[in-house]
Amino acid sequence: MEKLVTMFAETFRNKTVWLSGHTGFKGAWLAHWLLELGADVHGYALEPDTKPSLFDQLGLGKRLHHQIADVRDAGAVKKSIRVAQPDFVFHLAAQPLVRLSYEQPVETYETNVMGTIHVMEALRNLKKNCAAVLITTDKCYENREWLYGYREEDPLGGYDPYSSSKAAAEIAIAAWRRSFFKSHPVKIASARAGNVIGGGDWATDRIVPDCVRALNKKQPIAVRNPNSTRPWQHVLEPLSAYLWLAARLSQASASNPQFASAFNFGPAHEAIRTVSELVEEVLKHWPGRWENKSDAKAVHEARLLQLATDKASALLGWSPVWGFPAAVEFTIQWYRRVEQKSPAANSKLTSAQIRDFCAAARRLGLPWAVS
Repeated sequence: MEKLVTMFAETFRNKTVWLSGHTGFKGAWLAHWLLELGADVHGYALEPDTKPSLFDQLGLGKRLHHQIADVRDAGAVKKSIRVAQPDFVFHLAAQPLVRLSYEQPVETYETNVMGTIHVMEALRNLKKNCAAVLITTDKCYENREWLYGYREEDPLGGYDPYSSSKAAAEIAIAAWRRSFFKSHPVKIASARAGNVIGGGDWATDRIVPDCVRALNKKQPIAVRNPNSTRPWQHVLEPLSAYLWLAARLSQASASNPQFASAFNFGPAHEAIRTVSELVEEVLKHWPGRWENKSDAKAVHEARLLQLATDKASALLGWSPVWGFPAAVEFTIQWYRRVEQKSPAANSKLTSAQIRDFCAAARRLGLPWAVS
């Protein structure tokens, strides 16, 4: 294993990690990285909801403890964490789509709010040191379409069921942390990240997978919200943040609780681009064309959203690694090189991108990447 893949190895090698949502896009990337680091990964998630799925493309089912279960099942969550006895927890399982939340608002709340509470309740019964990073979203803020980035102390809210469910999850995390985890061996932090892109995302209603599907079929890309602005970042950006936050959290003392709190993780200002700019950048690496499919009657989705990451920079020394062009280039490179029937080749490709990312982080002198 090459050194640049193992920047976090001293923290995670031979440690037990309980990871919810490991069959999803971000979860599969995180599972693969943790396995590269030598961690013993216990995955807890529903079956992959796309075909293909990154989980299957990487052959993860045979490489970790793979449990198919629902975070809405409190008993199953409690048993899974009790059996695993984790040193680290990453809770990523969620209903992550805004448009689907309009169709399934109750299920969205059950998963995103009660699922998070079930994880925390299970952790209350853990009698060992454990660092838990619970993932929400940048959409947890009361979005007023401001031009500046939202900070961790700004009001939480949400127009749609998805966004408001994540705000409710953040409120619950803060309440449980203050009420039950002040003097507990488990330390809890929450992480709020923006829109992520990267190879292996096959979800519906996401612009990069929509681009890839259309380009594979040599069809024009249908763009619903070309003028909406998002803080685009490669998936490895927030994952490096989750790993580094967990590492610092595990080292924190009861008298130094600053890491047991909420953190924003977003890209540099230059990566805050419109959807149409993202599509144009994709087309630089995979020629094609796109069509404006704006619908005035479509359900509401935020048009302008960005995060301030001053806290992560000050307390963690974390900052983004790849700029917008590099994030798009590595993303499209992955899709164009993936082998649909070769998990070994896909794992090699994915590991190579992690090495490239770590190398770039080390050149920037980021503390998590400096050996």
